[in-house]
This record gives sequence, structure tokens and C-alpha cells, in this order.
Amino acid sequence: MSDLPIPPVADVEGWTCPAPLRHQDRIVLGHGGGGVLSGELIEHLFLPALGDATNAEMRDSAVLDVLGGRLAFTTDSYVVSPLFFPGGCIGDLAVHGTINDLAMSGAQPLALSAGFILEEGLETAVLGRVAAAMGAAAKAAGVRIVTGDTKVVDRGKADQLFVSTSGVGVVPDGVDIRPARATPGDVVLVSGYVGEHGVAILSRREGIEFGTTLESDTAPLHGLVARLLAAVPDVHVLRDPTRGGVAGTLCEIAEVAGVGIELTESSVPVPDAVAAACGFLGLDPLHVANEGKLIAVVPGEQADAALAALTSHPLGTHAAVIGQVSDEHPGLLVARSPLGAGRVVSRPLGEQLPRIC
Repeated sequence: MSDLPIPPVADVEGWTCPAPLRHQDRIVLGHGGGGVLSGELIEHLFLPALGDATNAEMRDSAVLDVLGGRLAFTTDSYVVSPLFFPGGCIGDLAVHGTINDLAMSGAQPLALSAGFILEEGLETAVLGRVAAAMGAAAKAAGVRIVTGDTKVVDRGKADQLFVSTSGVGVVPDGVDIRPARATPGDVVLVSGYVGEHGVAILSRREGIEFGTTLESDTAPLHGLVARLLAAVPDVHVLRDPTRGGVAGTLCEIAEVAGVGIELTESSVPVPDAVAAACGFLGLDPLHVANEGKLIAVVPGEQADAALAALTSHPLGTHAAVIGQVSDEHPGLLVARSPLGAGRVVSRPLGEQLPRIC
């Protein structure tokens, strides 16, 4: 018998929150959706258990001072269902997602790790396709997968396979990108069409046809970020609007920076197929996940230069200015209609479409 002390069980009843907390004694799918439930789980369980909640910066990757330079470090897990979908699969999605988390700190990725949780009975041909997609995606992005791990669980204990990846990258001198830097007077841009990934996953998962082939936008964004930083070195914030979509991401930025963000709804580039699918299913495109888009917050006087840099890159062809940062309504996202009416947009409680990454 080990003499090591047994760690205490998390005191769910002791969680505190300025707003009423949804007391639950079991994890639900919404806890992994990147919305309010995810935030509560991080703030009230993980941070007190694993780190200092008062000093935590909620970034896509941590930035560490190492040997006179700065490294970005991130980790992520992928449980997307189905494994293969229009435009990609769990393998290239894992590579792109980890690269993008590094890129959102302005980092150029150096290397990745890959861990696999495999269910007994998984066809080796399926695993081979996923591994090949990962290797091809990493090679195309100019990044090496340098280490990894594999575990197998009993039949019925997982859904075919899950992938966990980590990555490290170098942050250039002078780059300071983080949500807290959003400042009144800044302008908000998105790098292209929104909602494609979430709707593509749903169409394949549920077998729904929308009259056209919707493909995921999964793609590595470090080249696009480098193009943007070359034109606008003082980018204040970068985020990839994955779970929770554009609205969820902007809500987080507003909350962290203590600023208001005004979103011009008519300026958000939503492709017709996504708008039609969301209208049919009762979804809001602003909350649908993306995997190959970024949101940039830049000084107002640099907005034109930022837009020109984004649209000059193949992954930013449909970039647009979609809003601005304000000192009014701090901590809130307000969407403006074409008639000027405003509505407060909240972070989703959970996720409209679970297991989309």
C-alpha cells in the first residue's frame, strides 16, 4: 500500500461564482463545448486544483520565458465524430488545431507530439488513414511530429480513437498578443467565412444534405499570422474561433479585457450554404465552430493595413472588419443590426454541436 497522501476530492459545493452556478455532480457534454459550462469547470475546478486562478491568463497557448527567448506551449485533445468529414479528418484537424493555438500567440511552430487512445477492435486501415493525414498535414505546414504515445482501451470504452497533441513554437521579439490587450478604439477583423466546420461535421454526422457540399475550413494559420504581423507588428489579440464560434470568442475577449465589443452583424461573412443550414436547423452562425479562421484585434489606425495583409493571403481572401472595441458596456458583446438596434450576445451555455473537434 502506498504511503503517498490521497488528494482531496474536489469540493463542488464550495465553488463560488458571481452568478448562480449550475450545480452538477456529473460531467455533461456541455462541459466540453467551450461555453459557460467549460469556463466554470476551468475556473472552479481545474485552476484551483492545478494552478493559481488569480494569475491565469486564458490564452490558446502559454508563453514561457526560456533561455533568453520565449516559447509558446499548448496542448489539445480531439474527439470529433465522425472521424472523417468533408474537408478533413481527426488527423489533420489535430495538427492544424495545435499549430493554430501556437499561432494565436504569434508563435512560429517548431514541433508537435501526438498521443492516441485506441479502442480495441479499431480497424488498422482506419488508424493508418488518420496517421497518414497527420503526417501529410505536418509536412505541408513545415512542422515535425517528434514524439508520441499509444494506449489501447477495452472494446466499448472509447469511440474508435481519440487524439491528443501538444506543440511548441518560438514567439518573435516584440510580439505581445493576449486577450487583455484589447483596447477601446481597436478594430475587430475575421479572416474569412464563418461556420463552415461545424455545419460540415453536422451534415456528415446526421446525413443531412443542404443542396451543396459543405467542407470544413480546417487549415494551419501560422503563415497567415506571419503575414499579418509583418504588416501590423502591434497586433493586440488573436484568437481562433473554434468551440463557441465568433460570438463565444469575442465574449471571452470582452470579459478578460474588461471592454465592450460592438459587432456589426451584417459585416460577418457567412456563406450562403451555412446561413441556409443554420436557418433550417435553428442554429446561430455566430456560435458555430471554425477550424481555419482567426479573429484579430488591432489598433484602429492599423485596420486597413491588417485587412490588406489578411486578404493578400490565400487563407484570408474573404477577411472582413466586423466590429470595434468600446469603453461602453464593459465585459459585454453587443451585436448591431443593419438598422442600428443592439442586442447583447452571451457565450453559449454548452455547445450547439458537441464533439466537433
